[in-house]
Amino acid sequence: MRLPGPVPPGLEEHRSLGADWADWLDRLPVLAADVSEEWGLTFEGPLWHGFCSLVAPVTTTRGRPAVLKIHTDADAEESDHEHLALQHWRGRGAVRLLRADPGRRALLLERLERTDLSDHWDEEACRIVAGLYPLLHLPVMPQLRAQSTYVARWAAALARDAHDVPVPRRLVDQAVSLARELCAEPATAVIHADLHYENVLLGDRDGAPTWLAIDPKPTNGDPHYELEPMLRNRFEEYAAPGAFGSVRDGIRRRFHALVDAAGFDEHRARDWVVVRSVLDAHWAHADAVRAGRPLDAEDRDHVTRCITVAKAVQD
Repeated sequence: MRLPGPVPPGLEEHRSLGADWADWLDRLPVLAADVSEEWGLTFEGPLWHGFCSLVAPVTTTRGRPAVLKIHTDADAEESDHEHLALQHWRGRGAVRLLRADPGRRALLLERLERTDLSDHWDEEACRIVAGLYPLLHLPVMPQLRAQSTYVARWAAALARDAHDVPVPRRLVDQAVSLARELCAEPATAVIHADLHYENVLLGDRDGAPTWLAIDPKPTNGDPHYELEPMLRNRFEEYAAPGAFGSVRDGIRRRFHALVDAAGFDEHRARDWVVVRSVLDAHWAHADAVRAGRPLDAEDRDHVTRCITVAKAVQD
């Protein structure tokens, strides 16, 4: 069985991220075809993709619509346990897992609608996402890694590059210090870790339209860790005429909508937003260094957004 088309261009462009990505992309067509044949799947329509995965609409031998997701092994750690979290959630607040092959990073998932929260009014979308937090934040699972182990490593890399990363030094020092404090505390729940507008799709539960999370990077951590992606995504809307008054006001409005709806501690949520925003800016710098190129316009815009979010929640 063959793929119904070439690997999507949005994935192919990741060859520039290094040899591991290039190797996975070379193997991907055969890998996807082999898994689909073993599982008795029939491809339907064009291929989709996320940043790190190929997603193909398929039909099972019983005629059930589903999607086959194959995740890159170039960032193996963050996707290692996706299947475990999905099994644990059992469709409660998240897409249902139908089958998994962890060795090949292949998942068969229920097919949801391709309708996400990108077009929902800002505060309504925040309330929907905040409503998923208690469904997903179950007690810690011994099989999952602690989010603090990742954050501590990322913060150490940030500190190492403090003189080179294009972020004000005071923000770098603040993020490193806060990361050290936050990582010293024990994990309290399973967290999604990448929950934002595009990672929530419309599905069905008991015959009712229901918003469900997809694409988790699950770890054991602090629920307050979750907020930052919601502030950074749909960033262009902050500056839309008549939207919020100012970019700062828009960021703070989203932040407080999420904190209030989730019942989170405002100070703890703010600290995690600062840490995650600065770390995310550093990743753009690190990716450019790894590719042997200067920051391009898209990178610089991304870094600016990260810095703006980190400042806005504190002003």
